[in-house]
Amino acid sequence: MNFVDVILAYYGNAGRQWLDALPAQLAGYAQRWDLTLLTPFENLSYNYVAPVRRADGTPAVLKVGFPNDELRTEIAAVQHFNGQGMARLLEADRENCAMLLERVVPGETLWNADDEFATEQLLEVMPKLWKPYHGDYPFKTVAEWGLGFAHMRDRHNGQTGPIDENLFKKAEALFFELVDSSTETVLLHGDLHHDNVLSAQREAYLAIDPKGILGEPCYEVGAFLRNPLPEFLLRENPRKLMQNRVDMIVERLGFERQRVISWGFSQAVLSAVWCDEGGVDCGEEVMVVAEILENL
Repeated sequence: MNFVDVILAYYGNAGRQWLDALPAQLAGYAQRWDLTLLTPFENLSYNYVAPVRRADGTPAVLKVGFPNDELRTEIAAVQHFNGQGMARLLEADRENCAMLLERVVPGETLWNADDEFATEQLLEVMPKLWKPYHGDYPFKTVAEWGLGFAHMRDRHNGQTGPIDENLFKKAEALFFELVDSSTETVLLHGDLHHDNVLSAQREAYLAIDPKGILGEPCYEVGAFLRNPLPEFLLRENPRKLMQNRVDMIVERLGFERQRVISWGFSQAVLSAVWCDEGGVDCGEEVMVVAEILENL
């Protein structure tokens, strides 16, 4: 679906009213923040995102979405990271879910990069983000995200739907064992994978699009371990690639090996749960990744 169809599908008549008001809203931000608006990026999905020029000629990115808590959380997270390993927030209207961001150039993702190179860059960015959060924004916790397991059973009358029951139960139990044994809490990106890290000039790579979630640093490895999909599963010997990723994480970040594998496995199953919740056809692929991790 294109941008308009997505907004209408999610928000109905309220979405139509928001789309009708969007041109005036964009013009308002152009005046308020002294911007020249350029053609929006291709393949817009949930948000309107476009390159802009500031008054001094520097490039930036304007991101505006239908007002929702997920975008407000993103704004609060980018403010917290303050440019450390992350694209900088230049201006924001949290109430109306609009933000002006540093434009990351050249902006190439790691989606199709050599696996070892991509892993090196992700592991370089990760620790730059991690520091305790002492503000008052109500970020969700990893434990709250884990409630997706219970919601899955609610949707399927106590069953686990298309997910193997044994794997589901193992992942859920392991997830909360890890939560209970966590000793350090920082603000995490929450979705740090190959498509959310871009080549940059200020640093080699910078992260974008944080979810903003409170948890232990080791939680952060889960999203990148199960990506990119389906490309990862089409590469030669995915199990060996996964083994190498885990080895590099342990060596570079000092995490306990089994904890890395356990977070990766339990989050892969939780990702399949989210696929089911969103009606997205991705659960089978991510469950293959879960099985690879389970058998490391």
